[in-house]
Amino acid sequence: MTEDEVRERAYAMPLTSPAFPLGPYRFYHREYLIITYRTDPDRLRAVVPEPLRIDEPHVKFEFIRMADSTGFGDYTESGQVIPVGLGGRKGGYTLCMFLDDHPPIAGGRELWGFPKKLAKPTLRADVDTMVGTLDYGQVRVATGTMGYKHKVADGDAVLASMRTPTWLLKIIPHVDGTARICELVEYYLEDIELKGAWTGPASLELAHHALAPVAELPVLEVLSASHVIADLTLGLGKVVHDYLG
Repeated sequence: MTEDEVRERAYAMPLTSPAFPLGPYRFYHREYLIITYRTDPDRLRAVVPEPLRIDEPHVKFEFIRMADSTGFGDYTESGQVIPVGLGGRKGGYTLCMFLDDHPPIAGGRELWGFPKKLAKPTLRADVDTMVGTLDYGQVRVATGTMGYKHKVADGDAVLASMRTPTWLLKIIPHVDGTARICELVEYYLEDIELKGAWTGPASLELAHHALAPVAELPVLEVLSASHVIADLTLGLGKVVHDYLG
């Protein structure tokens, strides 16, 4: 293989059989359970990098079922997103993500900088309740519940929230172990087709774990919950801050 052939073919590892295909990445019937809660403001400030700004000590714990996605297949995801601001705009900072499928772990980390780790999240309807769980190995670290479709949510407000930017801290190490890339990345969800959105009473329980420290942002009060179903495209990102520059 010549150097030119390497340059033409290379976009992800391994070269001869990349861990994920080229996008765009479209998600059909993507289902969310999002529980927003109030947490300790000091602990929140300790994990949100500048230049992002925290206005309120709030966290969104998300359970997401992705049963049909181009390139990534069928998988489930869970994690914490922190409402933040940057330069007068409001959006979310993704602190951690846990999922059960290798291609979106590899693609998410390498392309955007999603903070993804391998775990076992679930999202399902259990009689009259939406239930989300997150197991790290054999240890249950999160359980979220919401009354099933108790009230139709404001679709315009849900769409507006989904169209805000999300920021990620992308870190790629050099061969000597130091950071070669350390950037704040911004991306958007695109071509969103909202199929349904509901609210209801909710609860969230987090347990301490050394390698899945979701409980480091404790639940002081559950503020709201939403159950959302949509088709959408995961847009590629852009760098908005270079920590090594």
